[in-house]
Amino acid sequence: MSTHLYLLRHGQTEWSESGRHTGRTDIELTPEGEQQARRAGATLARLRGTDQAPALVLTSPRQRATRTAALAGLEVSATTEDLAEWDYGDYEGITTPQIRERVAGWTVWSHPMPNGESHAEVQDRARKVLGEVRKILPGGDVVLVGHGHFSRVLIAAWLGLAPDQGVHFGLDPAGICQLGDERGDPQVRRLNVPAWEM
Repeated sequence: MSTHLYLLRHGQTEWSESGRHTGRTDIELTPEGEQQARRAGATLARLRGTDQAPALVLTSPRQRATRTAALAGLEVSATTEDLAEWDYGDYEGITTPQIRERVAGWTVWSHPMPNGESHAEVQDRARKVLGEVRKILPGGDVVLVGHGHFSRVLIAAWLGLAPDQGVHFGLDPAGICQLGDERGDPQVRRLNVPAWEM
């Protein structure tokens, strides 16, 4: 495959900086997050190595994602709830240390989200997105602008791994991941490329 799938995580928000789980809450970028998004656009252009626009750009409908896409200079084809962040349910807006005061050893990868999405539900969304992406990729690159945990599940799904294996893939605010294949075998080409690299 000569075309690639690129994942761009939204830039920094006040909650991402403080470690608060941000699923449904529609929070804006910080000034630093806006700068990260602009730099990510330049980094993405260098990674792609072409002036040709991506065949498809999808974004989560949350403003932190749509604003990142705009600042990165991407022309969004559509927004979709399928790219929204994991629904953390009762854990929305609180940090892992706060959750661990109630549930010892808790992680998003190993424990359920009371009144939120299950691992299987998030994996199903990721697989649905990838099903659509694979239809478009023969015609050009695809860029997905979204969120940290969901994008990590999406990487795992690309590789045929279980959703909890997303723990092995880091993705910082405004980080970029490039997915492709090697003679038909799915591959992570680049992971967590920071906006200031290149």
